[in-house]
Amino acid sequence: MAHIAPIALKVPEVMAALGMSRGKVYDLIRAKKLGSFKEGGSRRIPLTSVHDYVRTKMEEAA
Repeated sequence: MAHIAPIALKVPEVMAALGMSRGKVYDLIRAKKLGSFKEGGSRRIPLTSVHDYVRTKMEEAA
C-alpha cells in the first residue's frame, strides 16, 4: 500500500514541524496567522496553511 502524505495536521504535528510550543501554535491560530478547522473534537491545520505561514515569515525576514 502506498503512503499518502497528510493534507491536514494535528496540533502536535505542527508543533513538531515548526519547533513551537502548543501555546504558540494556538496563539497563531487565534491571531488568524495559521488557518485551521475543527473535525470532531480535534483541531486540524491544513498543510497549505503551514506552508503559507512559513513563506510569510521568510518574506518578512528578507
